[in-house]
Amino acid sequence: MIITKKKAAKDILDALKGSKSVFLFGCDTCAEQCSTGGKKELDEMKALLEENGIKVTGSSLPEVTCYRQYIVKEFKGRGEIASADALLVLACGAGVRTVADVAPEATPVIPALDSLYLATVERFGRFLEGCAMCGECVLADTGGICPHTECPKGLLNGPCGGVADGMCEVDTAQPCAWVRIYNRLKEQGRLHLMKKVRPPKSHANNVKPRKTFLRSYEREIVKKPEKK
Repeated sequence: MIITKKKAAKDILDALKGSKSVFLFGCDTCAEQCSTGGKKELDEMKALLEENGIKVTGSSLPEVTCYRQYIVKEFKGRGEIASADALLVLACGAGVRTVADVAPEATPVIPALDSLYLATVERFGRFLEGCAMCGECVLADTGGICPHTECPKGLLNGPCGGVADGMCEVDTAQPCAWVRIYNRLKEQGRLHLMKKVRPPKSHANNVKPRKTFLRSYEREIVKKPEKK
């Protein structure tokens, strides 16, 4: 789940300067759970814009705003979208990008949120960052605890010399990630993995923008049986 936070109202109004009318997009998945882009937030944004003299031509709450086909469907036959001077997106950066790719080139698409991180959901309203999407997952060796993400220093061969009483020296309110890894591996009878030396991260896996095309990939690796 992508965690987002609201941009300051001033920043949004500054980005919309010169626009007399705006259409709003929310997201009924991640942003809705973060209370940043659901129906309530769309209504609040509508009120804010109208208080500042900007007409809201309409709004849309797609199930998943980063899914292109949902957005294409929303654009079809929606005159209130075409008539807006700008589109304001209450979703993560991927949602903003998707709307911008479908919108006419001449229409500004403005983000209303800042994207923060990829999280696991402990329960509603409690989100924990657990993956940095580095492209080289080591969770098989670390008991499901990501040192690249949960260690403030990103140490892949820890712990460092600053750990005291099991607590992190950078974030003293948090247990050391590597102490947690050690304890979990001990419970699993896999402490031998602590002796494994992990190489530095390969930044080649984080070259942006990254793309994945599953269907074309499958065509390359799955050969059709030859006709007899």
